[in-house]
Amino acid sequence: MQSNQALSVQDISLVQSTLPLIEQAGDAVTAHFYQRMFHHNPELKDIFNLTNQETGRQKAALFEAIVAYAKNLDNISVLKHAVERIANKHVSFHIKPDDYNIVGHHLIETMRELLGEHFTQAIEKAWSTAYQVLANLFINLEEELYVNRETATGGWRGKRAFSLVDKIQESELVTSFVFEPIDQQPVMNYCPGQYIGIELKPTTSPYNEIRQYSLSTSPNGKSYRISVKRELSDVSERNGVMSNYLHDHLSLGDIVDLHAPTGDFYWLDRQRPVVLISAGVGITPMQAMLDTLAQNNYPQQVIYLHACENEAQHSFAKHTAQQCQQQGWQAYTWYREGAADQPDTFTGIMDFSVIDLPLDTNGDFYLCGPVGFMQFAKQQLLKLGVDESCIHYEVFGPHANL
Repeated sequence: MQSNQALSVQDISLVQSTLPLIEQAGDAVTAHFYQRMFHHNPELKDIFNLTNQETGRQKAALFEAIVAYAKNLDNISVLKHAVERIANKHVSFHIKPDDYNIVGHHLIETMRELLGEHFTQAIEKAWSTAYQVLANLFINLEEELYVNRETATGGWRGKRAFSLVDKIQESELVTSFVFEPIDQQPVMNYCPGQYIGIELKPTTSPYNEIRQYSLSTSPNGKSYRISVKRELSDVSERNGVMSNYLHDHLSLGDIVDLHAPTGDFYWLDRQRPVVLISAGVGITPMQAMLDTLAQNNYPQQVIYLHACENEAQHSFAKHTAQQCQQQGWQAYTWYREGAADQPDTFTGIMDFSVIDLPLDTNGDFYLCGPVGFMQFAKQQLLKLGVDESCIHYEVFGPHANL
């Protein structure tokens, strides 16, 4: 990651002097920013996840990112992993340099309108410089990612048309969708654990919608499979727009646009034990990892741990059991509710202490699921002596730290 050479010590001091005011304003800053931006640039509603806007998840993520960046202007390298994760997500939206100009303009104008006399010309200049440094960092990294995908065998930049060729019910709430390119050309491989961006205009939405879904099996060079949970809410108007549309309306032969696979969470072959830990629909990237490990006849210890609400919501249960049995790997399941009357299946929340098997703390531990679950699992691993550098995780939606 490049250092912030364009920023002077005075710039850093001026930007950081505004942090108490920004933190005091809290959500008002990001709420005003998004309202302003969508009013003047409504075309961006075709990019942003408006469901996350309504719930406040995206607003909170942006606010935290701005504050974290400003606090670390003198040592941006500490944000390396966050920047890489965000850049990969931006690539799945096909974010362009001009988009950064729009965001930067509304960020500065938001501060001018909310901070009033405190937003002096010197502070505006410092914030403008700081933002441009960050924007250039993302633009350069994302261009590198775009080029890598465009030049890869079967790769492309931007949108590519695919047809739905198969639709499989995996559990009560999860359905798999298999897509093949309509140009019938090869598709690029991916690292197991990565995701693709899917773009379409549901009849239930006034905007184009772009969502990211983990690829849920090993790469084959011909097609992509995602496995999508139907997102339901106590208020029907807040049901997942894309997930419910895919479940209820997308039919075999329908065309969607896909953005090339990306993501910084994936299995890396270090020839050491692997433990796959998931909850709910977090099982999807683990299936890609499991299938890849099985295809490679991975010689190291593999343990597969999964938690979900009940047996009806246990996706890929039969497939996972077969893979692990054939390879001689251990698999354990926790159902939060319902009787656990199957071997190596427990009732309640995931508890590593009930497993009569020592976890090799020198292995790699991959986590995916709700943030609260991953935080709980990570704390258990740390108590068992697993080094934090061996714990890798994926967050669905706006990023959060464990």
